Amino acid sequence: MSSTEIAERIVGNIAQAAAVALSPDGTQAAFVVSRVDLAKNKYCTQIWLAPTSGSTPPRVLTSGTNDAAPAWSPDGRSLAFTSRRGEKAGEATLHVIPIGQPGETRTLATMKDTIASPIWSPDGRWIAFTSRTQDERYSKEDESWQAPRKIERFFTTLNGEGWTFDRPQHIYLVASNGTSPAPRNLTPGPFEHDGIDWLPDSSAVVTSSQRHADWDLDFASDLYLVPLDGEITAITHQTGMYANPAVSPDGSMVAFIGLDDAAEYPQNPKIGTIAISGGEHTWLTKELDRSFQPTSGSRAPIWLGDSTILSSAEDRGEAHLYCVHVDGTAPTPATTGAISVKTFDARNGTIVYNATSVDAMGDLFVLDETGKATTLTSFAEQYRSVACPLTWERFAAPCTDGTNEIDAWIMRPVDFDPEHRYPLLLNVHGGPHTQYGESFYDEAQVQAAAGFVVLMCNPRGGSGREESWGQSIMGPKHPTAPGTGWGSVDVDDLLAVLDTAIACYSFIDGAKVGMIGGSYGGYMATYLAGRHSDRFKAICSERSVNNMLTEEFTSDCSTSFRTEHGPRHIDDPAEYERLSPIRFAGDISVPLLILHSEKDLRCPISQAEELFVTMRLMRKDVTFYRFPGESHELTRSGSPVHRVQRFEIVLDWFDEKLNN
Repeated sequence: MSSTEIAERIVGNIAQAAAVALSPDGTQAAFVVSRVDLAKNKYCTQIWLAPTSGSTPPRVLTSGTNDAAPAWSPDGRSLAFTSRRGEKAGEATLHVIPIGQPGETRTLATMKDTIASPIWSPDGRWIAFTSRTQDERYSKEDESWQAPRKIERFFTTLNGEGWTFDRPQHIYLVASNGTSPAPRNLTPGPFEHDGIDWLPDSSAVVTSSQRHADWDLDFASDLYLVPLDGEITAITHQTGMYANPAVSPDGSMVAFIGLDDAAEYPQNPKIGTIAISGGEHTWLTKELDRSFQPTSGSRAPIWLGDSTILSSAEDRGEAHLYCVHVDGTAPTPATTGAISVKTFDARNGTIVYNATSVDAMGDLFVLDETGKATTLTSFAEQYRSVACPLTWERFAAPCTDGTNEIDAWIMRPVDFDPEHRYPLLLNVHGGPHTQYGESFYDEAQVQAAAGFVVLMCNPRGGSGREESWGQSIMGPKHPTAPGTGWGSVDVDDLLAVLDTAIACYSFIDGAKVGMIGGSYGGYMATYLAGRHSDRFKAICSERSVNNMLTEEFTSDCSTSFRTEHGPRHIDDPAEYERLSPIRFAGDISVPLLILHSEKDLRCPISQAEELFVTMRLMRKDVTFYRFPGESHELTRSGSPVHRVQRFEIVLDWFDEKLNN
């Protein structure tokens, strides 16, 4: 099978459940189904309905191709959702469709920019949602007529979004019966807002924002009370990063996800509570030293009553639901097994969640009172019938310093023959505070289908472990949590996993080892190419950071790397130069493939250009591909055609370099 056929089979057949919302009585689940349409080079999303009893099969509810974010009315008789059904290109729309009764789909709002996170007021009169408020300059499509942008703060752009400071995300309000002349902006001004939950009396919402003057310098974010009529007031007070608010059933408390020191990264975000009137907050999850913002996806906590909160957390390659107790006792797991929970909801004693595993698309599951999970959808089964995804084996490798062990996974190639020796591709994740694990990765499936052994692991610096594991590679000059820095014990761990795999699995051809990584993984690719070329036969560095000093001047998150590395780049440029793998380019003796997106704002295209220019001037073996119109998220949400083309490049290049 050709690389094109492999990529089209793995990518082109993706269809899975996504965001889910339970009806107030817990009997019905509305959820998003996302599909790849290769022929049209787009993603299609629709809203489906499924009874949580499993008594009848799930059914399609909406007929659009961009329908998302389902939200139930308090009486369970209507469902709000977002779409792109406006008359003009780019317009976003908010709709309400009747459930279990006759009626037509009604349009409540049409906005010039994205609509997200709709949520009904408890009295059913209002729907709050977020949307970006565009500056007047956007009324002129021809940029030659637009006024210049006046820049006064950092973080003016966002990868995948473009300019944001002149189109901040605000909270809007619209009458649910369609009588509003236009949505009302509750949070006008220059500040961004994210996350919405209502007070039980429908008088106000709670949100997260950075509304103080120096937010771009101290990085603090707070919870705010936003009344429908009245002054916005802070609940927390610039001491950390607090987000994802969830108001308690009696309206007296707010649960949230956050951390106390905004100037220290990474940390394991925790679940906390605070009185609606403000004051001191309390952390509830200190007994479980894990991140409550999983790589696989997270949402605001959900109150199951007055004393228990439902949330999700990572744990060594898995992501599970946990019952968090208001009295601070250790959270208890609600799900088990080799899975990664992506999103969830709970209403009236029913818990529904969306989860994936290494060989399974995202499906919807419902938990009964005993904790048994029942599958409500069959997307994993359908995908297996056409794409034949493979599973893998988990193992652990000891750290070379003897302090711990590294979680790792190995996937055997398709049509595996234990007597044959296969080339291996070591994959390194981004972040670095993220994790690989029990989730579907098209990357692994495509590589294995092409005949490679796939090796993935979670070296120090990643998430899913205790906070000290993630902080071990913070900069040695960090004022509060010094570590050994990028390119230290994380490299040791990667090589330890590689050595363990080659020693334990005789089917690996140790002379045919390749490596691929993106973002921080791309950093590691460039670093390994320069410092350990003898260990690899070919390396792919993708959307990478190659020059940490210029990255801190040009990225959409520039000026924030001091939270991880310690000093500011303007105060200690030598430290950022020391961290930069481009300084080892002269030592690269292995063929290098560079992949980068031209609209990548997280790791700008200049990062790839610097590496390519350096390699080419030194007459190194380097190949450079640039993807037009794509952002940092090419491999996850880039256009389906570009995702297929990227796989073609990667598979054919590694086949040439490793097998010839």
